[in-house]
Amino acid sequence: MPLSRRPLASLAALALVSAVTACTNAAVGDPVGAPLDQQKATSTKKAPPAAPPRDKIKLSVENGRQSGGTVIAGAGDAPYNYAPAVMVDNGKVRAWWCSQLSAAPPGGDDILYSEGPTAGGPFSTAVPVFSGSGGSFDAMHTCDPSLIKVGSIYYMYYTGAARDNHANGSSVGVASSRDGITWTREAGGQSIVAPAGDNIRENTYGAGQQSAIYVDGWVYLMFTDTTGLASHQNGAGQYVLRSKDPTFTKGVEALGTQGFKAVTSNNGPRTRSVVEAFSADWMWIEAASSFAIAHETDEGTTITFWNRDFTRHPFEAVLIPGAWKEGPGLVRTPEGHAPVDAKDPCARVGLDVLRGTVEGPAGPTNISHFGLDAVGLKGCVTSTEVRALNGFAVPSPERTLDVVVGGNVMRFERRSVAEKFARGVLGTRPQGVDALKLAFTVPAGAPAVTNPAGQIGLLLDGKLWVVGSAEIAKLNSSTITPVSAAQWAGYERLPDLLRR
Repeated sequence: MPLSRRPLASLAALALVSAVTACTNAAVGDPVGAPLDQQKATSTKKAPPAAPPRDKIKLSVENGRQSGGTVIAGAGDAPYNYAPAVMVDNGKVRAWWCSQLSAAPPGGDDILYSEGPTAGGPFSTAVPVFSGSGGSFDAMHTCDPSLIKVGSIYYMYYTGAARDNHANGSSVGVASSRDGITWTREAGGQSIVAPAGDNIRENTYGAGQQSAIYVDGWVYLMFTDTTGLASHQNGAGQYVLRSKDPTFTKGVEALGTQGFKAVTSNNGPRTRSVVEAFSADWMWIEAASSFAIAHETDEGTTITFWNRDFTRHPFEAVLIPGAWKEGPGLVRTPEGHAPVDAKDPCARVGLDVLRGTVEGPAGPTNISHFGLDAVGLKGCVTSTEVRALNGFAVPSPERTLDVVVGGNVMRFERRSVAEKFARGVLGTRPQGVDALKLAFTVPAGAPAVTNPAGQIGLLLDGKLWVVGSAEIAKLNSSTITPVSAAQWAGYERLPDLLRR
């Protein structure tokens, strides 16, 4: 029995879910970057005035797209397929979703896995990777996966239930993995979020349908709680907790009417909902310091935007039209961020979702791809937002090229050399780049050295920057001098920058 199956009265109400949130905090503005006087600026120009906070900017939409049919389906006797989590990871699109296979005991919802080259597939044959524990809160059902990667560890947040009759018993659990396939339950195998019990409604689902994002050391967890104080009378509502501990066993803060506050229980009164919806997903748009929440409305998937501190809608909502029968899964990076647009990273973001499109005999199925590009972000205006430009080259104040690397810039005198290391070259210099530190400069003709193994590096102020091939040295008009292995090892090393 799919965990998201709700009483008929709630299902009827779900079709009327609004894209507008129920929150009314006074706006205090977007976050700002680090003060320029704390860093060595990469430009000597007078700093421009701070950009006004983004406030309900109307985005244009382009490049609407959808798959020709189903892209993800369960294997064997899977009767339903819905609630996908989708991750672009090491050149592949990986997907986990809710289904049920008789080959994966115990009987109940299972989480299946598949992967493909693009969001449109083709995807590999589905395999079960996570099922009920046979005991505890998730004895029978595990569903609604959401995944992030912190360092080398994948964390999966899932809804668990011990029986078919939810009776407000659905709760959120967490598991960890090194590969996204083999999982270990965390938090002692107990739930990390349970229904608050603020208001017992006709919809007895409980807590679940969670989605996680990793931003600046914090894991943000959004979830449904049909018993939450701020939920609609049909149970619709999305609440937010955050913690620097991915298992949410310590240091937890809850988003309330006065912003984030430390809590002693993950299940305290839920006083603020960020969107009136069930089964939502979200991601972080780094170039615009904004959260994007995907939730289903009458005509398709609505994207509702919030700024970093949930005080303002920086953009008007955007609709991804088309058929749907259950909550969407945004195509995200391993951290739960929006993929960076390759050509216009400061102004454009791709909004792609996978979602169930058909109500089968046992539940939603036929997961298909829908998407579009939203344009007009006016992003990259702070030092934090330009982290989205990592690997991009931009014009420098010295009529050379700067490449953004790990929160700093490398300045190249030769454009041809910079292009070898840049993932793209922008025609204009975004405002936020001027606040980044100049890490080092690569002048034309800088001396080059090679070790007995054939590795080649440039010497920049006596420090070694490994460039990988003689082609780079040639483009930079650098003379290559052989050195011993001991000499090579003795150089102070500059950070490597992967050649594109």
